[in-house]
Amino acid sequence: MPPLENPDMTMATETMAAEPVDTTEATSGPQNLWRIALRKFLQNPFAVGGSIVLLIFILTAILAPWLTPYDPAKVDMLHTNLPPGADGHLLGTDEIGRDIFTRLLYGGRISLVVGFAVAFCTVLIGTAIGAVSGYFGGWVDVILMRLVDVMNSIPLLFLNILIMALFGSGFKILIFVLSVTNWMGVARLVRGTFLQLREMQYVEAARAIGVSHGAIIVRHLIRNATAPIIVNATLMVGGAILSESGLSYLGLGIQPPQASWGLMLSNAQNYMLTNPMEALYPGLCILLVVLSVSFIGDGIRDALDPRYRVKISQRRLEQWRERFSKSRT
Repeated sequence: MPPLENPDMTMATETMAAEPVDTTEATSGPQNLWRIALRKFLQNPFAVGGSIVLLIFILTAILAPWLTPYDPAKVDMLHTNLPPGADGHLLGTDEIGRDIFTRLLYGGRISLVVGFAVAFCTVLIGTAIGAVSGYFGGWVDVILMRLVDVMNSIPLLFLNILIMALFGSGFKILIFVLSVTNWMGVARLVRGTFLQLREMQYVEAARAIGVSHGAIIVRHLIRNATAPIIVNATLMVGGAILSESGLSYLGLGIQPPQASWGLMLSNAQNYMLTNPMEALYPGLCILLVVLSVSFIGDGIRDALDPRYRVKISQRRLEQWRERFSKSRT
């Protein structure tokens, strides 16, 4: 006797076969998920605008020697405090005759490199500590988290000033100091993520077949914690630029004759009444870059939000149900 068939399910199957549904957004392949995230990111006008602004700053910093004929450290006492556009100086000159536009371009190199380098090193340190703490737990977790609590209890600005005063100032020292004093947030984030991921079945399966702890952390857990780490890294760039600007403003960061936006603000504070635009330009650059990075971070967070993919699956399921109900009528 042939098996009985449900006429409703047969009709639904024929309807779905006759009217194919676009399920590319509902598939779970890694390439497709990144494609969905990219499309979601491009639909965010603030994220796209921030990316364009940040790209402009990066390109102008890289192409600085071709965009201006002046030396950022050249002193010209015959052309001091010139207004914008005078004698070929696009934004004028400062108190000792240096071209402000040139110093903005070369200062952007220092500030952006510090921002991205500190973000990379901070994420690297925080991810390593948070991964070990969250995966092993127990006394390892207790010791590492108490270290995080101790670091968080110290005012970072005073700690940075103390280290810079003891070991000197400079480009490399600045990156090192900001990296070793700002990793705590990343460590807590990664630890919380690992506490959830280590209980997954694929982790238990990897342990059962004898995969080492290091391989599980690197090949499985960190790959699944990439999204929050990337979002946090983008936000760290803006914080690092602000920290560099603050230390340079206090005279403990980048030192002359190098140029940075924070150092330009520090030099311009004594000439606010005579040449206020000298302080406006680097402050505006810092504002635009930090806002751009923040918008990019928000856009990446929304694009990688797993709840967005759940909404896609739910919407596709509703479409199937509607077509199934129509086919019955």
